[in-house]
Amino acid sequence: MAIYAIGDLQGCFTPFRRLLDLIRFDSACDKLWLVGDIVNRGPDSLALLRYIKQAGDAIVTVLGNHDLHLLMVASGIAKPQPGDTLQSILAAPDRDELLYWLRQQKLFHRDGTYAMVHAGLLPAWTIDRAEQLAGEVENALRQDDYPAPFVQIYGNEPDHWQDTLTGHIRLRVIVNAMTRMRICTADGKMNFSFKGNLSSIPHGYWPWFNVPQRASLDYTVVCGHWSALGLYVTDRLIALDSGCVWGGRLSAIRLEDRAIFQLPCAQ
Repeated sequence: MAIYAIGDLQGCFTPFRRLLDLIRFDSACDKLWLVGDIVNRGPDSLALLRYIKQAGDAIVTVLGNHDLHLLMVASGIAKPQPGDTLQSILAAPDRDELLYWLRQQKLFHRDGTYAMVHAGLLPAWTIDRAEQLAGEVENALRQDDYPAPFVQIYGNEPDHWQDTLTGHIRLRVIVNAMTRMRICTADGKMNFSFKGNLSSIPHGYWPWFNVPQRASLDYTVVCGHWSALGLYVTDRLIALDSGCVWGGRLSAIRLEDRAIFQLPCAQ
């Protein structure tokens, strides 16, 4: 059995299928990890969502900010944004079934010495702590009245974690860190406006994964979200968003031997 991880798909169904052919993915014995942002911006979000849902246990996905945006738009919490390509899902006859399935997915996943999250982990969070906090969001999403705790999920404040946070503010900070963060200070203050590359990070901030002595260093974290970073692999980090939806590449890695597979994507 092989475990492959693939970067942000964002509705790019055709490159995804081509990449599965390239790695010779066998759903009967292999596992596929998806780092989130399954939907939105690309042309085939509905087909992609249906395919992943039907794959069952062969595919493990964590939720990205675009996946959560779909759920918030569907529930009436948020309005569609310019550039969204979610209407095909919202108008689909199996809409409710697809959205229910999406609400059951994880925000954070770990297996062996690997952990997967869409964006990142705050420096003070151990893997155990991150899994516990993600579970709070996952549990809230899976309730029948799930819109209620997320009515105020949008916002950049607070920009740091405190154990004393409660209610919708607590969920907001967890979601922001795990699905939106790229950089933070050494003490965990997040900056959500930055979307550039490593050479243009504002003074006083670090890529979240380079903060000295971050508490999650005992695991290799698999993530996406940061397309300007591109494919970026170190001993303790595998970042896989290489900008497929923007005309970049779709990237996969086989975790066992760190073999890399990439395909170019049409813009």
